[in-house]
Amino acid sequence: MSVPRELPPLGSLVEVMQGRDAGLVAVVIGHLEDRFILVADGSVRRADKPKKKNVLHVRRLSHIAGEVAEKLRIDGKVTNALLRHTVRMFLEERLAAANQRDQGGAFHGEG
Repeated sequence: MSVPRELPPLGSLVEVMQGRDAGLVAVVIGHLEDRFILVADGSVRRADKPKKKNVLHVRRLSHIAGEVAEKLRIDGKVTNALLRHTVRMFLEERLAAANQRDQGGAFHGEG
C-alpha cells in the first residue's frame, strides 16, 4: 500500500485536480482523518460548506495565506470575503509574474 501524502497546512492554497471542481484554486480550511482536507474559495465553495477532498486529488501551490491561517488558529473560522480576497490576490500575482516573464527575458529577434 502506498504511503499517504502529508496534509497541507491550514491556509495553504491548492488547485483541485479531480472531480467537479477540477481547476478550482482554493484554500485549505480544515483537516479530516489522515488523508482528507476541507477546501473553500469563498464563492463556488463557501466557508460554511467546504468541499472534502482527498489530498491525492489536489496539487499544492507555493503560497500560504498567513492571514487565513491565523484566523483559523484563533477563531476556528474564516469569512468568505477573506477567502475570495486571498484567492484573487494569488491569481493576480501569478498572472503578473507570467506577463513579466513573457515580456522580460526572451529575445524577440529584433535588431
